[in-house]
Amino acid sequence: MNKTELLNKFAKDADERVALARALDQMDRAQNRSIPCATQFLSPAQRAALEPLLAASGHPRHLFCGGFEGAERTVCVFLPDWQERSDWDAEEELAAIEAAFPPTGAELTHRDLLGGLMGIGLTRERVGDILVGETAAQIVCLKEAAPIILSQFEQAGRYRLRLREIPLADLAPAPAEVKLIRDTVAALRLDAVLASGFSLARGKAADAVTGGRVSLNHRECLKPDRLVAEGDVLTCRGLGKCVVKTVGGQSRKGRIIIEIERYL
Repeated sequence: MNKTELLNKFAKDADERVALARALDQMDRAQNRSIPCATQFLSPAQRAALEPLLAASGHPRHLFCGGFEGAERTVCVFLPDWQERSDWDAEEELAAIEAAFPPTGAELTHRDLLGGLMGIGLTRERVGDILVGETAAQIVCLKEAAPIILSQFEQAGRYRLRLREIPLADLAPAPAEVKLIRDTVAALRLDAVLASGFSLARGKAADAVTGGRVSLNHRECLKPDRLVAEGDVLTCRGLGKCVVKTVGGQSRKGRIIIEIERYL
């Protein structure tokens, strides 16, 4: 398939089409110039759309990186034939900024920090994950954006910030808070598993799916009877995220035993 055909097949809207087109441009650039080339930051949904597109493009050499293991927002790095994944240094493309704020009574949120970054003219695609602590936040960004943040990002909310660049190795994401749910379902339908994960009535779970509030592996799914599997990620707008950790055997009543981790 050519570029237009790929975009028509895999992009669900105009914004996603732009992100995927830029990724294809970087893929071509890496192949033609024989140099590593990276996209801007991709959301989980954009990454989920890009992965099958890359498979349809012949599995070009690439990796996803967000500055630390488990990052939600990542760049896709296309590698030339001569370069191994282990030889690529994330600090060629990414940087980390620590933004310290007053320790007494400060209640800075992710929204405050992101709003401040957008306020100095940065687009969301240039900023990765923002890790908010009690007295400081750690901001992952494109390397090209680091000087802008260091020189212009003086305040978030009503708090003044003290900024310094730190190595990516110093990023310290907090462990995710999860609740383990053990349950049984009659079938591995999306609405049934969603109901277990978020303690919903089956009908309300089905309504959330058909109402466009639910994503399966970061892609919107409108079919309540879509089957899910071990490792699948379910997100519901307004409720959060859960992951199907295990699918076991059957209970004595013939129901399927599942374990779900719900992120708090």
